[in-house]
Order: sequence, then structure tokens, then C-alpha cells
Amino acid sequence: MADQYSPLNYTSADFEKAALNRFRSLVSFLPKDCKLSREIWNRTTVLCMDFGDCPDALESARVQTFLLLIIAHYLGLADALIFKSGKKVVGWMTMMPSL
Repeated sequence: MADQYSPLNYTSADFEKAALNRFRSLVSFLPKDCKLSREIWNRTTVLCMDFGDCPDALESARVQTFLLLIIAHYLGLADALIFKSGKKVVGWMTMMPSL
């Protein structure tokens, strides 16, 4: 059993938080106000970036969509991205081709 005072509890939530923090450190152009989360959409997990608190940064991030997608895939976070502004979906991209 892990020590409760250990810096890592080795739960899936801890690993996800660490992966999201690593993602943020690799894409330093994302503002701190951009909220990152993973969500289930249909049968897949997507990385959501919510620009509701920093709408001016949305377009500059969308220009870097392919880079964001490659890094999310590399870290095992998701193979699809969703751009949000609050509860509104304003864009998405996936590594899988549409049929």
C-alpha cells in the first residue's frame, strides 16, 4: 500500500493529471486560463481545451492544431481534440480519417 504522504498515489487520476500537466508544459503557448480535460465522446476519449476564460487565444491555438494533436497522441491522452468556448464546441480534429 502506498504511503499517504507519498508525492504520488499511483492512481489513474494522478497519472491523468500528470499527463495533462506534461501536455501543458510541452505546449507552452496555451494560456494558463485554458482549461484542459479529457471527455468521452461516443466510444473514444478526446482532449478538450476550453477557451471560455481566454477567448483571444483560441485562434492562435487552432493554428497549432496538428502539433497539439501529435503531442496529445504521444502522451497517450487522446487521438482527437475539441476546442470549446464555455459549453459551446467551436472546433475539433482527429487523427482518424472521416468516412
